[in-house]
Amino acid sequence: MSPKQTATLAQTESLPGLGLAPVHAPTVIPDYLHNTYWWAYLHPRAVHIFERQWLVNLILWGNFAKLRDAALQEMGDIINGQVLQVACVYGDFTEHLVRRLGPTGSLNVVDVAPIQIKNLQSKLSKPEHVTASLQDSSALQFADASHDAVVVFFLLHEQPAEVRLKTISEALRVTKPGGKLIFVDYHKPVATNPFRYIMVPILTTLEPFAMDVWRTEIADWLPSDIRPAKIEKQTYFGGLYQKVVVTR
Repeated sequence: MSPKQTATLAQTESLPGLGLAPVHAPTVIPDYLHNTYWWAYLHPRAVHIFERQWLVNLILWGNFAKLRDAALQEMGDIINGQVLQVACVYGDFTEHLVRRLGPTGSLNVVDVAPIQIKNLQSKLSKPEHVTASLQDSSALQFADASHDAVVVFFLLHEQPAEVRLKTISEALRVTKPGGKLIFVDYHKPVATNPFRYIMVPILTTLEPFAMDVWRTEIADWLPSDIRPAKIEKQTYFGGLYQKVVVTR
């Protein structure tokens, strides 16, 4: 796969019940994703290796379910309205989100990689009211204020600064006034947490953009042209992980 390989929706197989939304232009795999994360998200064997619940839980040191549920609880036990999930997630995050959808709830999932969209289609047991589309998180093809809730689960640390800023700006743009934008990602642990020292070589080797989320508050990356009504932050596992909820 070349850095500039173009992927269109025609290259993704649709399964009954899970819609594929049209895009207005071809979606190109970003260079940073191809060059840095090909082994985790783009290679044909990536899904086979990483789509294992025990493995994604191990990668997060046993905290996957806790962080998943913390994000979903921000939207309530029953979720009505339109939700946007920015980027597919290995494990059962989306499955648990779908289970919470109420009678008037719906979910849009976007990802820039066709293999990830196809994987999502194959693993959802109840794909009703779910639409998946190939989109770049830094240039979302949704109208302003079109979603009641937007969730970004462990994506920011995988993006270079310029892409991360655009992703955050786009996620906030498509969130309705009064709606929630929910981030879950890494965070700089407290000094007494041994994982503070274990994670440095892991992140600097495998996740070259991740240390940015240790050095900078997510709130500081929010665009200046939109003033949120409220920003709440909570940390987990000795500060290694964070949940930031922006109420627009």
